Amino acid sequence: MTDPAESEAQVFSLDEQRAARDARFQEDVDGGGRERCGAMTAAGQPCRNYAVDGGRCRVHAPSDPETEVARSRKAARREPGLSGSAPRARSGARPHPAISDTRGGRIAGDGRGAAAGAARRGAPRSGRDVGGASPEGATVQGGPAQGGPAQGGPAQTGPAEAEAGASSARAGDGDGGGTGSGPPGAGPRTGSFAWAEAQLLQRGFGSAIDGLELLRDAADDRFLEALRGLVSFLRRRVTGAYEIDDFGFDEDLTTHVLMPLLRPLHRHYWRVTSHGIEHVPSEGGGLLVANHAGTLPADALITRLDVFDLTGRHARELGADLVFRTPFVGELARKTGATLASGDDADRLLSSGELVAVWPEGFKGLGKPWKDRYKLQRFGRGGFVATASRTQVPIIPTAIVGSEEIYPMLFDLRIVARLLGLPYFPVVPQMFALPVLGPFALLPLPSKWVIEYGEPIDPSSLGRDVAEDPMALFALTDQVRERIQQMLYRNLMGRRSVFL
Repeated sequence: MTDPAESEAQVFSLDEQRAARDARFQEDVDGGGRERCGAMTAAGQPCRNYAVDGGRCRVHAPSDPETEVARSRKAARREPGLSGSAPRARSGARPHPAISDTRGGRIAGDGRGAAAGAARRGAPRSGRDVGGASPEGATVQGGPAQGGPAQGGPAQTGPAEAEAGASSARAGDGDGGGTGSGPPGAGPRTGSFAWAEAQLLQRGFGSAIDGLELLRDAADDRFLEALRGLVSFLRRRVTGAYEIDDFGFDEDLTTHVLMPLLRPLHRHYWRVTSHGIEHVPSEGGGLLVANHAGTLPADALITRLDVFDLTGRHARELGADLVFRTPFVGELARKTGATLASGDDADRLLSSGELVAVWPEGFKGLGKPWKDRYKLQRFGRGGFVATASRTQVPIIPTAIVGSEEIYPMLFDLRIVARLLGLPYFPVVPQMFALPVLGPFALLPLPSKWVIEYGEPIDPSSLGRDVAEDPMALFALTDQVRERIQQMLYRNLMGRRSVFL
């Protein structure tokens, strides 16, 4: 029989194990064992992995150019269904100077251009192609760009290579520390925002760039610019150097307080992607007609911010009576440019060259149940068509995808709604999480939004007396409604999921 003392497992302490591992590593270094990786880690220590290719481990081994190209092409797949290129800045557009860059390269007030902005924000995630060659000297994992000038061929790069090139070019323009002391084109400094963004793309974590952008907003010059704007706003409020128009619109308050508060929701929470902005007039009157959903009118605020960031124009909202009868809400709505949905007020705004936005579904659209999502309700009696025909301004159909999912309405407690004098009283899934999460359960869901601005419908061909012809009025109203419905279906077919 075997002695029990001999069969017991031998126990080593942590110090003994560490000493044995160091001894094996030193033996390999001295040439008595398997070859180790010759690279240095980010901490400045020699890599302890075994070498597999050219004296390097799998982590530090030089990448295969063909593999990198195939990987970049796989990452560059476009979202199906969303056709059209990224919106281009128009000559008459007046973006606000505080907006230096937005998602998708739609505005580039800091001079980087729409193409660089699109590459910086990850065009494969927004369903847009990124064209153009990478900057000269830009490298991907230490190698030259494929087909670049060094090889004598035209520069042909995919979105991943363009991303790395744009990150290298941006390393010195405020992206978290600039470049090191190396020559131009050597790449971003280790630890900078541009370096972190390139690392995320190379490792296939493109979705994490949204969080990186949020840190960038809080760390670079945009935060300081917003802070300066707030100080200037407070100074104007104290001195009274601001104006309010006849409808109660306080443009200074809206531009420097409301819009900055909504911008994190637009950029990072709902990650709004928009296209067709060239159909919105850069000057003169225009009537935006959009679908309404989401239990709360967040789509109206986000659409207005999107138009402002892309064109520099405020879209004046037409609201229901209940909005202006509600304490605090009515006063705030007036100050931010909303006015009563009446023909007289709308005519005055459009005749003076203002951009006006209307949601004809009203409370029927906001309060529709989840089973009827993205099914447009009746567009009233066509009052917006009559207004457009009287003022001879174009109607811009607008489709908003993503707002339906922020508060999915399961039930409508109509008895409670009647007691409170409300058009509906919703029961949403977030209510069931109140015992666990408390007030945080009532936050809207982070759905992915897509806004499309359709081709304008010109009512001038029907004449100014179309408002007196009920049949022509209803026909044009149905035409606008059907156009928006088809735009919704097209964008729903093109999105990958509700939240991505």
